[in-house]
Amino acid sequence: MQPYEERLTAPRSWWVIAALVGVACALMLLPVGTLPMLGGLVGGAAVSAVVVSSYGSARIRVVGDALIAGDAKIPLTVLGTAEVLDAEEAMAWRMHKADARAFMLLRSYIRTAVRVEIDDPSDPTPYAYLSTREPERLVAALAAVRA
Repeated sequence: MQPYEERLTAPRSWWVIAALVGVACALMLLPVGTLPMLGGLVGGAAVSAVVVSSYGSARIRVVGDALIAGDAKIPLTVLGTAEVLDAEEAMAWRMHKADARAFMLLRSYIRTAVRVEIDDPSDPTPYAYLSTREPERLVAALAAVRA
């Protein structure tokens, strides 16, 4: 059983923008003819939808003995304390409190986050910053699995 899994999907407004990119491509090809216009509509919308989908496909999971965040797989044995960050504190850790060595799974459209310390002497990464819509649930899942 997986105690925590979240996909950081893109907001609905981004999908509207993807459709509007298709309309813009269609309008650019309108002078060429009807068939190229339809191709521009379908092609532009499809390409922009792929971009939005891939950006929103990042996942955070607590599976077995690891925290998997995007491409990173961090063993639970090297994780320190996890801290829930509200919108203001998350913004501060994205800006002036940020450490260039930190691992950041950052999505600007998600206002809350979790900061997890990494206590691994062989790794210079001081912490992992994870954008999440459910920070309390992620911290609770990490505490439950490590206990």
